Amino acid sequence: MLLTKASEYALLSLVLIARADHPEDVDTLSKRLGISRSFLAKILQALARDEILNSFKGAKGGFALQKAPEEISIRKVIESAEKKPLSVFECSSSMMNCSSGKGEFCIIWPFLNKFQHKIDEFLEEMTLKDII
Repeated sequence: MLLTKASEYALLSLVLIARADHPEDVDTLSKRLGISRSFLAKILQALARDEILNSFKGAKGGFALQKAPEEISIRKVIESAEKKPLSVFECSSSMMNCSSGKGEFCIIWPFLNKFQHKIDEFLEEMTLKDII
């Protein structure tokens, strides 16, 4: 599983937003984190679309958590930031749907599948509160 800068920036932004007592705007967050405003805006918009953040327009607008930190799973944050389900390897969740067409002969698929489930469970159980 390769987590990109999008996941890192999403988590860092959420920590700052969670610690704030008012909505945080993209300009302030991008300056504090030293990252591209446009890239961060896309990430925050994805988090808002996936009901992790609320977005407020206007002079005092910005982003605020939509739920309590203990209700926001790290898995959901990462999947929202990456715009795809988590995957340890390029392995299908079903042996019969193997992209290489060799799933039924793959001797490591059971291990990879079990590994994926463990990671999914871990990231689902871990919440934003755990990293704040």
